[in-house]
Amino acid sequence: MKTITIVGLGYVGLPLACLCAEKGHKVYGFDVDKSKIDSVNKNESPIEDEYVAGKLRSLKNKIRATTDPKECIPVSDVVIVCVPTPVDRNNSPDLTAVMNSVSTVSKFIRQGALLVIESTIYPGTIEEVVLPILQKEKFNIQKNDLLVAHCPERIDPGNKKWTIEMLPRVVGGITKEATQAAADFYRGILNANVLELSSVKAAEATKIMENTFRDINIAFVNEMAQSFDKAGIDILEVIKGASTKPFAFMPHYPGSGVGGHCISQDPYYMIEKGRQFGFNHEFLKLAREINNNMPHYTVELLENELKKLKKAIKGAKVGVLGIAYKANVDDVRESPAYEVINILKTRGADVFVFDPHVQKESNVRDLDELLNKSDYLVLVTDHKEFKSMDLEKLKKHKILVVIDGRNCLDKEKIKSMGIAYHGIGRS
Repeated sequence: MKTITIVGLGYVGLPLACLCAEKGHKVYGFDVDKSKIDSVNKNESPIEDEYVAGKLRSLKNKIRATTDPKECIPVSDVVIVCVPTPVDRNNSPDLTAVMNSVSTVSKFIRQGALLVIESTIYPGTIEEVVLPILQKEKFNIQKNDLLVAHCPERIDPGNKKWTIEMLPRVVGGITKEATQAAADFYRGILNANVLELSSVKAAEATKIMENTFRDINIAFVNEMAQSFDKAGIDILEVIKGASTKPFAFMPHYPGSGVGGHCISQDPYYMIEKGRQFGFNHEFLKLAREINNNMPHYTVELLENELKKLKKAIKGAKVGVLGIAYKANVDDVRESPAYEVINILKTRGADVFVFDPHVQKESNVRDLDELLNKSDYLVLVTDHKEFKSMDLEKLKKHKILVVIDGRNCLDKEKIKSMGIAYHGIGRS
């Protein structure tokens, strides 16, 4: 049994803390957010995640959460940093949370311990940012008086199949000994393969590659959806057809925008690092431009339908379904819903918002109130509550237009009721 401290009890750190405790380790959770600490110590999840909530209930106080680093860091064999790494207003990487966390850890971590950074970072961050902080505390990393490695997180919130213990991982350390120590640790808690890479930079680059791949392919299908729309071709039918090819095609789907902490931000990390190297990532920039434009495109679809009805968007009563960036979670990080709402308001629409998973940011009580106050709908998040709603209610509440930003509603049924329907690449 090891003593482990997880730094950051969010969507990445909390599932990891639960897994470590479940495997019999003594686990501390360190976070600066006292509300999270209080929730965890009550065996309650501070995030909407059925997996985590169930684990916390079953573990019954086997995770000790604290805001005091002196309580947990000095006694830990393993310290894992799982804090956010967003981008700033200029889309430049913001490593403040990582730097602050490592600085705090460096003051209390004991010699010989394993320090793993799971936060998403650009290639070179460990060597250029983390090591100098550790060296200020007189650690000689090359001599392994502190084992430092990177294991990029692969959490997919709400995914019931690929839970944390089932996900293969990659690790890379500053030294071979650090790589081996990190690999041994993760092999001890996972029911999945752990691949050792030759360097910490390769591990850092792996996560950037994964999420940039997704961003580029989503941008591709978003552009194809806009083109097919003009040609009168249903993008979903084409994707279904292309998916019958048993090799060299992987389906991605269009939508009203890309959100979340990874796909919408990680490409900027590589764009910035490339700039530092003197390389211009034109392809990555273009993908970001296309995906960032999707909220605007979604609102333009509504405006086009309004023009057919000889209506204006100014003063239009528009209901927005969903705030979370993905289905069936309460995670709103970088959600395109905010941009959709902002554009609608800027253009003079009266906007009503409802998300059953993000009640605190909804401005109506429930779906019925939203339908009662709205003439037009824009679906941004494909929550199960929206996908399964009684579409007859749209007719009952005299909804005139539905813009389906996730292509998840029954197009033919909506149109059969005399309601205008437009999806992303399907009309």
